Amino acid sequence: MKDILERLEERRAQARLGGGEKRIEAQHARGKLTARERIELLLDKGSFEEFDMFVEHRSTDFGMDKVKIPGDGVVTGWGTVNGRTVFVFAKDFTVFGGSLSEAHAQKITKIQDMALKMRAPIVGLFDAGGARIQEGVAALGGYGEVFKRNVIASGVIPQISVIMGPCAGGDVYSPAMTDFIFMVRDRSYMFVTGPDVVKTVTNETVTSEELGGAKVHTTRSSVADGAYDNDVEALLQVRRLIDFLPANNMDGVPEIPSFDDPNRTDDSLDTLIPDNPNKPYDMKELILKVVDEGDFFEIQEAYAKNIITGFGRIEGRTVGFVANQPMVLAGVLDADASRKAARFVRFCDAFNIPIVTFEDVPGFLPGTAQEYGGLIKHGAKLLFAYSEATVPLVTVITRKAFGGAYDVMASKHIGGDVNYAWPTAQIAVMGAKGAVEIIFRQDIGDQDKIAARTKEYEDRFMSPFVAAERGYIDEVIMPHSTRRRIARALAMLRHKETERPWKKHDNIPL
Repeated sequence: MKDILERLEERRAQARLGGGEKRIEAQHARGKLTARERIELLLDKGSFEEFDMFVEHRSTDFGMDKVKIPGDGVVTGWGTVNGRTVFVFAKDFTVFGGSLSEAHAQKITKIQDMALKMRAPIVGLFDAGGARIQEGVAALGGYGEVFKRNVIASGVIPQISVIMGPCAGGDVYSPAMTDFIFMVRDRSYMFVTGPDVVKTVTNETVTSEELGGAKVHTTRSSVADGAYDNDVEALLQVRRLIDFLPANNMDGVPEIPSFDDPNRTDDSLDTLIPDNPNKPYDMKELILKVVDEGDFFEIQEAYAKNIITGFGRIEGRTVGFVANQPMVLAGVLDADASRKAARFVRFCDAFNIPIVTFEDVPGFLPGTAQEYGGLIKHGAKLLFAYSEATVPLVTVITRKAFGGAYDVMASKHIGGDVNYAWPTAQIAVMGAKGAVEIIFRQDIGDQDKIAARTKEYEDRFMSPFVAAERGYIDEVIMPHSTRRRIARALAMLRHKETERPWKKHDNIPL
């Protein structure tokens, strides 16, 4: 019996070494952790239960039958994050460059199936060179099995991908179908075709970083939701995100003890809006002063900065926040901001996370670039996302709510449950100057008349009370009481039920 136990320990030790000491040293030399080190950081200490440690590939072509390493380039299993069950797979770059084989894919699909059965989040840590070329179509078939499960699990359990090294070819499509993607700066990259293929086909000379680095995907392509400086920071932030997320689409949002009084007021908010309506202010200040303990996890912080999306808590319960940012492009809605917010709203709705919207929007961004780029369809995505949402929707208009953008930003007309406005709110078809120049075109030469007409328009429409008279605004509130009013509204809406006609699925304007 003792011999058998010793042999088991030897085999375990061999499997834990992956590609061996030299390759582990090379991984560390690149500033990267190994797959198992990453899992230890992500999960609670001592909680990881590994599956399929001894799985090996079954390929015999190109001499592969002579090279077999236990685990076959991916570490899979489950553990806990702050006591909550999470499933995980981590690609091991020290074994065949983390490339995906048929056996490798079967390990991943097994853990995906378990996560779906247990209704628990799944995290994928990517650091790999794509499909294992020696296996040909068997590897491609493995990718297809993984992709199919990503789609089935979408909207049922949270799926998070962390790109911690190369991620190319077929490997990129699994993360692309998950809910969140995070990258590590200067060490990770994602692209469908690499620099060499690009050079051959289009004659463009580009580095891996320029083609698919963290900066590209967090600021230009919007593929990634965030980037961090190293493996440790990335994994700690993923732990923090998991704390905000429900385990699945039925459990409801997590609730943690909060020591921040929901009735807390903040008098500084009474002076947040500048006297000059064209002067910007930082909407993040409002969010941080409203959420519990100033704890806000922003999603896609570096992309489409004219809109803010992220998670906070009110009375210890997770809330999704969407807010126009007057500091960037005056908070205007453009194609990028609309897509960013629409995807976030749909995620929150899928997982029953209430949404609070802070609105200060002068309209949609004009120009040929926007129109040619499909602003109509992209703007419609956000309108569609809010309109189909059945979760509690609380909206606060802080200043401008002009034109169609007023409707789009969770207005009462498209399903807003509780709609508040600050006394500084301006709700109108457009700004006073533009409106007067259209209505009183004949008076444009007479500056005194135009000034008088502008003041008349401002008095009539540039306040929240016209909308409040019609019931489009439920209450005009004092800015300092915003947290208390939101907390009470969310408490009232906790058991909201909405009936919708049966459909197989909708047809969002993609």
